[in-house]
Amino acid sequence: MKAKFKYGAIFAGALSVFAGDIATAHAEGVLTIGRREDGTTMDPIKTAQNVDFWVFSNMYDVLVRVDKTGTKLEPGLAESWTISDDKLTYTFKMRDAKFSDGSPITAADAAFTIKRIRDHKESLWGATYSVVKDAVATDDKTLVVTLNQPTAPFLATLAMPGISILPEKAVSADEAGFAEHPVSSGAFIMKEWRRGEKVVLEKNPNFWEANRVSLDGVEWLSIPDDNTRVLKLQAGEIDCAIFLPFSRISELKKDTTLQVLLDPSTREDHLLINHERGALAKKEVREALDLAIDEQSIVDTVTFGVGTVANSYIPAGTLYYYADNLRRPHDPEKAKAMLKEAGAEGLTLQYNVEAGNEVDEQIAVLIQQQVAAAGITMNIQKIDASAGWNELVAGNYDVAVNYWTNDIIDPDQKTTFVLGHDSNLNYMTRYKNDKVKELVEKARIEFDPAKREQMYIELQKMAKADVNWIDLYYSPYRNACRAGIEAFYQNPLGRFFLEDTKKK
Repeated sequence: MKAKFKYGAIFAGALSVFAGDIATAHAEGVLTIGRREDGTTMDPIKTAQNVDFWVFSNMYDVLVRVDKTGTKLEPGLAESWTISDDKLTYTFKMRDAKFSDGSPITAADAAFTIKRIRDHKESLWGATYSVVKDAVATDDKTLVVTLNQPTAPFLATLAMPGISILPEKAVSADEAGFAEHPVSSGAFIMKEWRRGEKVVLEKNPNFWEANRVSLDGVEWLSIPDDNTRVLKLQAGEIDCAIFLPFSRISELKKDTTLQVLLDPSTREDHLLINHERGALAKKEVREALDLAIDEQSIVDTVTFGVGTVANSYIPAGTLYYYADNLRRPHDPEKAKAMLKEAGAEGLTLQYNVEAGNEVDEQIAVLIQQQVAAAGITMNIQKIDASAGWNELVAGNYDVAVNYWTNDIIDPDQKTTFVLGHDSNLNYMTRYKNDKVKELVEKARIEFDPAKREQMYIELQKMAKADVNWIDLYYSPYRNACRAGIEAFYQNPLGRFFLEDTKKK
C-alpha cells in the first residue's frame, strides 16, 4: 500500500475485553480477529495503512484483482478488458454486480472512482493515477480509460484497495458520512465501528460472489499489546490473531489447539530517517548510521531467524528485486570516523517507537546499544500508536522503524511512494534526489522487461547509495488461528481471503 504505516488509533479501553466481545467471539459464523491497531477511515483514497487496506479488501471490490499467489491479475468487477495497440486506451466490460444497498455497480461508478483518486485534494494516491487522461462510461457496462502516456503498471494499479469501486451517488451526496457508513461492493458490509475497539462486518447478500462466502460476519478487534492478543487467542476469546511476536512462534506451534500460519509476504521492515533533521541531511552521516547497525544481529535476536536481512526497498522474491544490491558491513569504527569527518561526532538522535509493539521495542533497544559503539546516542521515545503517524507527518522524529507490504504486483507503487513522490514527502523521510525521481518516471513507461529491470536495479543501487532509509529485514506474515478455523490465508500482498474462510 502502500505505503503501509503501522500506526492507528488506540484508546484506553482497547486493552480490555468486554463481555459483549467475548460472547461475539463464540458466535456462530462470526470470525473474530485480534489486530494491533484500529482503522482510520473507510474512504479508500484517504489512507495508505495496512490496517485499513486489509479491511477494504473484503468490504470493497476492484476492477482487477490479484490472485491468491499474489503474482497474477484476474477479473474483478471488470469481467474482461482490451488494450489498444498504442497502449493508451483500456476498455473494460463490467460484470452484473450490485452495491450493498442494492443499486447496480455501473461503469459510471468506476469512472467516478478513478477520477476521484486522481483529483481529490485529500487523495494519497494522486501521483499514481495522474497518468489517467480520462475515464468515461460509454454505457452502463462499458468503461473506457485513456492515458496520457503508455504506462507499464497501469492494470496492476487497478487492483490496489485504494481504488476500490465506490457508488458515485452515495459519495457525492455525503462524502464524510460515507467514510463513516460506507456502501460496500465486496463480500462484507460494515455494521458498526467502535473507534479504538472494533470494526464489525456482516455478510453482504448483494455481493456478486455471495455464494462463495461462508462466514456470517467478521470482527476486527483492536488489541494493541502483543502479549494480550496472544493470551486472548490461547484462551479462546478470539478466533485468530495477526502480528504474532517472533518470540512466541515456537511456543505457539506446540499448542495443538492452534495453527500458526507463516504465509509468504512482501513485508520489509526498515528504519525511516528524517533527512531534514540536523546532521541527517548529510549522506555520510546516514551511511555511518547504517554501518553502525548490525542487521544480521537484529534478524537473529529479534526474529529468531524467521526473518532475513533486507538489502533493498524491493522485497526479495518480487518483480525486479536485485539480490546483489549493496549490504553495508557492520563497522562501528568506520562509522565513528565518518561521523567525525562529517562534523557529526557525538551525534544524538530521537528514535520514535510504538509503545506495546514487542518487536519494535526490542529492535530499538538493540539499535541503541549497537550505535553507541560508534559514539551515537539514541534516545528512545515511546509513542502511543494513536499519535505515531502524526509525528512522522509532522517530522517530529529522527529515526523510526516502520514496515511496508506491497499492494500491487508491480514495483512502481512502492518505488513511487518512497523515492519519487513529493506529496507524501517520500514516505515521510523528506528524501530528495531529482535523478532518482526522473528514473522512477522513466521506469513507469518502459515496456521492455529487460530494460525496465535494469532501471529498477539502478534505482535500488541509487537508493542504497543515498541511504534513503536503512533496510532491516524481510519476514513472512505471522498469524495464528484456533484449530477449527479453515482457509484463513493472506497472500503476499497482504490480502485476507475471508470470503473463503470457514469457522467450524
